[in-house]
Amino acid sequence: MSETSGRRARRARPSRRAGSASRAIGLTLVSALLPGSGLVMGGRRKLGVLVMTVSVGLLALGAYFGFARRQAVLALAVSPSQLLIAAAVVVLLGFCWICIVIFSHRLLRPVSLSATGRLAGAAFVGLICFAIAVPTTVAAQTVMAQRDLVGSVFASQGNSKSATRPKLGNQSDPWAKTPRLNILLLGADDGAGRTGTRTDTVMVASIDTKTGDTALMSLSRNWMRMPFPADSPLHKVYPTGYWDPSLGNVEQPGYYLDSMYDTIPKKYPGILGASDNEGADVLKVSVGAAMGLKIDYYMQVNLAGFEQIVNALGGITVNINYKVPIGGDYGTGPGAGNATLPSGYLQPGPNQKLNGHDALWFARGRYGLDDASRQERQRCTINAIVNSANPGTLVTKYKQIAAAGKQLLRTDIPQEILPAFIDLGLKVKNASVSSVDLDGSKNFPTGRNPNYTAMRELVQKAIQPKTTKPSTSSTPSTTTKPGKKTSTPPAGTTQNLADACAYHPTGQ
Repeated sequence: MSETSGRRARRARPSRRAGSASRAIGLTLVSALLPGSGLVMGGRRKLGVLVMTVSVGLLALGAYFGFARRQAVLALAVSPSQLLIAAAVVVLLGFCWICIVIFSHRLLRPVSLSATGRLAGAAFVGLICFAIAVPTTVAAQTVMAQRDLVGSVFASQGNSKSATRPKLGNQSDPWAKTPRLNILLLGADDGAGRTGTRTDTVMVASIDTKTGDTALMSLSRNWMRMPFPADSPLHKVYPTGYWDPSLGNVEQPGYYLDSMYDTIPKKYPGILGASDNEGADVLKVSVGAAMGLKIDYYMQVNLAGFEQIVNALGGITVNINYKVPIGGDYGTGPGAGNATLPSGYLQPGPNQKLNGHDALWFARGRYGLDDASRQERQRCTINAIVNSANPGTLVTKYKQIAAAGKQLLRTDIPQEILPAFIDLGLKVKNASVSSVDLDGSKNFPTGRNPNYTAMRELVQKAIQPKTTKPSTSSTPSTTTKPGKKTSTPPAGTTQNLADACAYHPTGQ
């Protein structure tokens, strides 16, 4: 057969075009749902089979990585370079999908079609292309938002400085030799009208790296004599803790725990070594000594950004057991403003849905209340945020969450171990979170001279692996109804955070 005859044969291949505009539109829809099927029906069988094979292969590959290679997906989600490639791949796949739909419709539509039919077909194809382009664009923007968040908050080990961060070991399993990971959680209050930065919220999350079980403990903002390890340069400066012995055993607001972050780096810059956040390093060393723990990393929350991320999550749900003040200032102490009364109160009630503004005051309101109640509310706020971060919210509002996260977070956690951190976070979400009572009535009735030795003993007892003993009693156990609190746990014990945050109004 001559070359000319071959071309004529190819041009004369059987036409499989639809007989009507409505049928062509229906087949085009099928081709959009199963890319490549329209090419097969339009006579381009080999090309159509290739496209269908690639499409099914990509779906199978995505399912395989999603279910069997989760660690690889997590690694991609926290790698700026891989996220950039992923965004480009998403855009390319969306473009190819649109091209396949358009080409399939041109093959399927009847040759003799009225202008109205052509217009209807073009409009329908345009609608399908729009339906493909929108989620493709959103997906690409979400990937780029994640890349921006990772790059803004988490620096690599080589591009950041910390005087207290542990050296990286096995990046694929960084917790192999770390049975418990201790993270310092700081709430920094550097808003308008404040002098310097105060860490009004200081907490430690001690996480069992095997199970995800977490113990939360709060430190009071007005503690004095915060200790330093004997081998720390800060111990030479403050051998008996962070206070001024020459002033006597009196309240020294200038030496409260919440002043360390701002005061010590200004007074002794570089005393611990090179650091991107000297205040956080100072607190890691001192809080670790006070609690008898080696603090691995810190996460610092800017309280102004806190409102944004709670709003991005769609609010949080908490139980309010007593009136919580909104605002109010005694007009005394470091960083205080003029004496003012609260502008209002959050009223008691179960399952209260709070926006960012009210959630912030639920966590930090203290006018007329003691620090112990404030610390418990802060732990309950963290628990509520963890519970609010469900997959549906993360998917639909991720760009807002990422934008808020850039303003909210500061940390020394390096990029290299973020996949392991995310995996650990998933364990924490499904594990037990408990609150450790440091026995304030006995160990720190005032902030002037807390009993850190006794608190260290309580912490060690709380984080010891639990052993379950078989019950020898045949008496059936009683079940506490949700929302009821029949008794207050003894001081110095560990309490499940869900129980601590349950609705049990105090009548205050």
